[in-house]
Amino acid sequence: MTTDAARTVADVVPSTRVGSPRDAAATGRPLGFFAAAWLIARKDLTIEFRTRSAFFAALVFALLSVAIFRFTWDPTAVAAIDLAPGVLWVIFTFSGLLGLHRSFGVEQADRAIDGLLAAPIDREALFVGKATANLVFVACIQAITIPAVALFYDLPMLDALPGILLAAALAALGLVAVGTLFASMTVNTRLAELLLPMLALPFFVPVVIPAAQATARLLAGRPLSEVADWLKLLAGFDIVFLTACTLAFPHTLEE
Repeated sequence: MTTDAARTVADVVPSTRVGSPRDAAATGRPLGFFAAAWLIARKDLTIEFRTRSAFFAALVFALLSVAIFRFTWDPTAVAAIDLAPGVLWVIFTFSGLLGLHRSFGVEQADRAIDGLLAAPIDREALFVGKATANLVFVACIQAITIPAVALFYDLPMLDALPGILLAAALAALGLVAVGTLFASMTVNTRLAELLLPMLALPFFVPVVIPAAQATARLLAGRPLSEVADWLKLLAGFDIVFLTACTLAFPHTLEE
């Protein structure tokens, strides 16, 4: 896994223009922001596709959590429609942390992060690339977990599905922005696995609460217009977190 990281970073380091990273050095022009971010995201996704370690760990955790909640649930005490939103967002929050920690941890063993820092790209582009890869990771977990929850709890989710997917996408954006920032801050510490949840979870709360409220109302059969305020609040937090985390990220990594 670390060898894959080092090899892929080697493609990024010589890059100095938009287009092919291998022949970019000859032009002397800097790599474009979005092209650099895409190279970083592609590198992380390629490594994860080859190993699938974090994805399978998060997927097993998500499906196991769904099963545990299902078989410890008393349907005579709590209706499925009341329980499912909480189950869904607990799973999304903690399974996402597994991938977020790996985002920078994969660079550490061979000091591949040094290659990224030495590359002629903006550090903001590095953050956007890492966050994009993490967003794809979280979206894949959501794409499997939402149907699993609907199946296990026999939820009438078809009509509510567009609104739930919108809430899930907005929430994933906020969770990934905060999680990627704190993953970069804790990766060099001895207790990174412990510090990341401790630092990130309080900032997840403003994202998870509106998403869970919107999900609960949509599953209860409320129209999308009735949850518009929650979705707007969620979008507002996304804008704040994305802006703040992108600006703060360059100060979290040392040369």
